[in-house]
Amino acid sequence: MRKFTDKKLLIASHNAAKLREIKELLLPFGLEIISAADLNIEEPEETETTFEGNAHLKALHCARISKLPSLADDSGLVVHALNGQPGIHSARWAGPQRDYTMAANKIKDGLSGQNDYSAYFICTLALAWPDNHVETFVGRWDGTLTFPARGSNGFAYDSIFIPNGYQITVGEMPPEDKQRLSHRTKAFQQLVEGCFG
Repeated sequence: MRKFTDKKLLIASHNAAKLREIKELLLPFGLEIISAADLNIEEPEETETTFEGNAHLKALHCARISKLPSLADDSGLVVHALNGQPGIHSARWAGPQRDYTMAANKIKDGLSGQNDYSAYFICTLALAWPDNHVETFVGRWDGTLTFPARGSNGFAYDSIFIPNGYQITVGEMPPEDKQRLSHRTKAFQQLVEGCFG
């Protein structure tokens, strides 16, 4: 596994909430973190059919344009009773306005008449270098969906997701608890062990 030796890392995202989480996770390494938005790099169309494929696509796109190592995250909510949807389309279900209340209602409607509310969040991280080398890491967080939404912490589907072993949604959790437990953190732990350790 390739070790990360650079001082600067580009985050291949325009999502402010995601950027904030990633910056906090990378704080201990004293890196200069910049985003695709900082360099006016347009996000590529996500044309792959898997989280890994889309993470690779985004990371390589930014690494080639910026000539910097680039980290991309492709993550989403996988609902068993909806055949894995929204899955890689988790953000698209929220529409161009990123209306996650609408997306949560779409999931609720889809689960009408179902008994299985189990779901998981998944995060795939791809760290790409300008020479096309890529390392990939996957984190998963299992739980159950609940309606109506509860809590205003976090973002996206956090307020309808109760992690296994908890009685509260991620939206009701203090941010530091989410940071400690989440799918993104699990993927980051692997990234740190593999490339920064």
